[in-house]
Amino acid sequence: MASIKDRLEEDIRNTMRARNRERLDTLRFLKSQIQLAEKNALAELDDTGVTDVIAKQAKDRRESIEMFGQGGRSDLVEKEQAALAVLQEYMPEQMDAVAIEELARQVIADVGATGPGDRGKVMGRIMPQVRGKADGSEVNATVSRLLESLG
Repeated sequence: MASIKDRLEEDIRNTMRARNRERLDTLRFLKSQIQLAEKNALAELDDTGVTDVIAKQAKDRRESIEMFGQGGRSDLVEKEQAALAVLQEYMPEQMDAVAIEELARQVIADVGATGPGDRGKVMGRIMPQVRGKADGSEVNATVSRLLESLG
């Protein structure tokens, strides 16, 4: 199976042929961010590392969508939403709220958490399992809510 970076390269070539400027800009920016992360790490990223870069880019796009929406810039919201849709093509399937809660309950039981004071232990165990598959703020909110109900 081809790596995410190989797929990205192929998609860039195909997008250039199709002359889809907006998609091409997003793909090229993603490629540059992956290269920057590799330069900073002084090593080539594997698919997990690439997924982390994509997840950060997706998070940045979501934040931009929210800010532009608050500022009444619907033109920029649409542009960011289109870029986010392109990024999501490279992300693993996302966990829904039910799956996040099930996993959080399991991790809480595994670490023996008894209340909000154990949030750090729970988050330390759950985040590696959901990396790239769920938004960290959603996981944090779910864990906090479950721990509050215990405490």
